[in-house]
Amino acid sequence: MAELTLQGRKTIGIYTTVLFFLAVLTFASNEKGCSPQWPSVGIQGSLVNEAAWSRQLRPDHYGYAPYAVDCPHPHPTIRNSTSISPEETSWLQMRRSNTVWAIRDFLSRANISGFDTNSYVDKIAGNGTALPNIGIAVSGGGWRAHMNGAGGIAAFDNTTTNSTSPGHVGGLLQAATYLAGLSGGSWLVGSLYVPRLRSVQELYRMDPNASDSLWQFDSSIVKGPTTLSATEYFDQITDEVENKEDAGFNTTITDLWGRGLSFQLFNATDGGPNYTFTSLVQNGAFRSAQVPLPIIVAIERPPDQLLILVNSSIYEINPWEIGTFDPPTAAFAPLQYVGSTFSGGIVPEDQSCVSGFDNMGFVVGTSSSLFNQAYLQINNTNLPPRVVEFVSGKLEEIGNENSDVSYWANPFYQFNPDVNTNANNQILPLVDGGEDLQNIPLHPLLQPPRGVDVIFAVDSSADTSSPGSYWPNGTSLVATYQRSLLKSGHEAPFPAIPDQNTFVNLGLNSKPTFFGCDPKNLTQPTPLIVYIPNSPYTYDSNISTFQMETNDTQRNSIIQNGYNVATRGNGTIDSEWPACIGCAMLARSFWKTQTETPSVCQNCFARYCWNGTTDPTAPAPYIPTHAIKMSGCAKEAVIAFAPVIASFLGVFTSLLWN
Repeated sequence: MAELTLQGRKTIGIYTTVLFFLAVLTFASNEKGCSPQWPSVGIQGSLVNEAAWSRQLRPDHYGYAPYAVDCPHPHPTIRNSTSISPEETSWLQMRRSNTVWAIRDFLSRANISGFDTNSYVDKIAGNGTALPNIGIAVSGGGWRAHMNGAGGIAAFDNTTTNSTSPGHVGGLLQAATYLAGLSGGSWLVGSLYVPRLRSVQELYRMDPNASDSLWQFDSSIVKGPTTLSATEYFDQITDEVENKEDAGFNTTITDLWGRGLSFQLFNATDGGPNYTFTSLVQNGAFRSAQVPLPIIVAIERPPDQLLILVNSSIYEINPWEIGTFDPPTAAFAPLQYVGSTFSGGIVPEDQSCVSGFDNMGFVVGTSSSLFNQAYLQINNTNLPPRVVEFVSGKLEEIGNENSDVSYWANPFYQFNPDVNTNANNQILPLVDGGEDLQNIPLHPLLQPPRGVDVIFAVDSSADTSSPGSYWPNGTSLVATYQRSLLKSGHEAPFPAIPDQNTFVNLGLNSKPTFFGCDPKNLTQPTPLIVYIPNSPYTYDSNISTFQMETNDTQRNSIIQNGYNVATRGNGTIDSEWPACIGCAMLARSFWKTQTETPSVCQNCFARYCWNGTTDPTAPAPYIPTHAIKMSGCAKEAVIAFAPVIASFLGVFTSLLWN
């Protein structure tokens, strides 16, 4: 291993300390196996033909460090955020056309009786305004969010075994235009697209004994993949981050975190150090808009600030750009060249360009850098005082140095300096996308230039407390609604949302709920929100956000539960659920075309639309039970301490200094 610089050793040491805090919360599970009484998820196949999704990476570059390239002509520039990019505009025309067949196919199976869905879709197919524009948003919440979200995506994917059978909802993914992920949800989105397009089914059914097997969460990021020794694993990670430093780029704990994630998400052998988000645009399937547009969300944290404010600028990263619709920056930069020396909105003519900064692990690591959030909450844990004091001290060191964030080269340097508060900083500091409590990545899908009609929001947040801990209670939707009421220039239109107590008291956090059903009651156009909260249908999937390991049985059970949540138990709880999803898809289209709402849809909206009722009284302790009873089956997950990690810290410290 190359000799570490003092700064490199310090950064790695801090990283290891934080991993200690996370690894303390490992798990022990007690499983009494039994099979569901309806078809299993059965995940096989892929979203598009695999041959069409062959990965194209630069053959002349391998490594994590960004590298110099010739600038295109004209040189890369910054654009204002008054619209979507020209690249997205062109792609969107193809994608909207490509979703027609999927929308038609889904609705034909949804069984909206008394309404000819085929004729209706054929009539609106050429009308870009009337044709449903669908977004899917997958929340944060660590591996819990990754796995619960995976179950939802598997349910929405028409290539999943049995997903197009009666009671199932396969095809919604193929009908969607956008797929957004945040924190743990970004891990899911990233692994579906990089290094090639793969389905949930393929990923979780990989042979655990194969050297290239991904999603093997029984070996935590602290330990590394089973195919490498601890020495080999940490040698690779530290060398790669040190090479980025040697290339002249600032690094933080997020670089190390992202490299660790990459071994579990993208490549179990070397973590795919040259896998970039922008290389996605080289793939034929993406270029021809055969798949939804992936978007990853993060938040700007101004220098020397630890607390994330509700009006903080929300940044998005897509395969073409990084930027924000929010003032004061309100601009986007070309992601391929984001490591270049931008000044005043352009890479100067006397400067070369840089590529490779947008490593996919770094992108999803940026969206999931929870460390300052841990610092804010460490005193609320049940850890022994000695551990709390030790970890708090180390986390305070990180906060004091501002190194718990992700450091991006700031492409908005000297751009609109009269209004851009970060114009004088050559570093753009970004943090976990859920730290403003907006844990569902709705913000990109609410932007008027995108014209999204309906958002299926999969929420795996950990809002509730003991005895029923780590279930959602609507906090993310409440935060987004509260932000929409601000008059700071950051607001995006959003329907009214009740308080968290109402969510629990009325059971809105244990079943799907539609918000914004009647456009006539809205002050401005906004998408219909189909809220799909994590809930125990067949398994207690409420593992801690900081649980770093799951065995295959628990992983598969959480994914299965997520599938059952998204399908309402394959129609066991509501046989009309597929029809109700179809009605949600068409709701805004009916309004735009002044089409009478079919009676089936009227019944669906009566059952699932929030009608404005509130109950803000303090709820009883939240102790959810399984929505579907399975005879003879009992499953539970127990959080336990793992003091053996301390010995690992000692071993790794010796590796660094010897």
